[in-house]
Amino acid sequence: MNIILFGPPGAGKGTQAQRLAEEYKIPHISTGDILRANVREGTELGIKAKGFMERGELVPDEVLIGIIADRLREDDCESGYLLDGYPRTIPQADALEQILTEIDKPIDYVINISVPEKDLIARLSGRVMCKCGASFHKLFNPPKEENLCDACGKELYQRTDDTEEAVVERLKAYNKQTSPLVQYYEEKELMKNVDGSKSIDEVFLSIKKILD
Repeated sequence: MNIILFGPPGAGKGTQAQRLAEEYKIPHISTGDILRANVREGTELGIKAKGFMERGELVPDEVLIGIIADRLREDDCESGYLLDGYPRTIPQADALEQILTEIDKPIDYVINISVPEKDLIARLSGRVMCKCGASFHKLFNPPKEENLCDACGKELYQRTDDTEEAVVERLKAYNKQTSPLVQYYEEKELMKNVDGSKSIDEVFLSIKKILD
């Protein structure tokens, strides 16, 4: 089974990807992870990518699709794959389709986990951290004592990209980037929308129902 998983920041995409990969015995392929692995291992494409990353530039599509194509050709993808974080643009989607046609691994489903923006803001802007590495959430996993870490007792802080203003900007960028892709895959009759505002188990069962 060949799956692309979409979802905005805070939709729980990572959690669902992990569970789906375990359930269907297919690799969870995160573009960020395989990009870093190629750089770490010093592959030809990884060396090219590293140059762009060190200059603070985006890795070009032709390098990224090459890395993804190599990963999809590996033996553990014979029974399927779950692609997470790619494609992000129409040109990337076109390039991916060409590669998948060449290796005869077409997409079966594109799952889009949708969550109302107000819920996403609440989820993302409620996270607080401790320098010891512990993480809490003001609503869903609050510390026992307000603003103090349960593990070490030190004061908690909020990352700059977790403030409500920053979260709103991240969601704007995501929506601008992915909305054309939703239409792209809807026209190909591959897109399936799932209500991500439900519990983790309910979302998983909703996706499983589609795939089964």
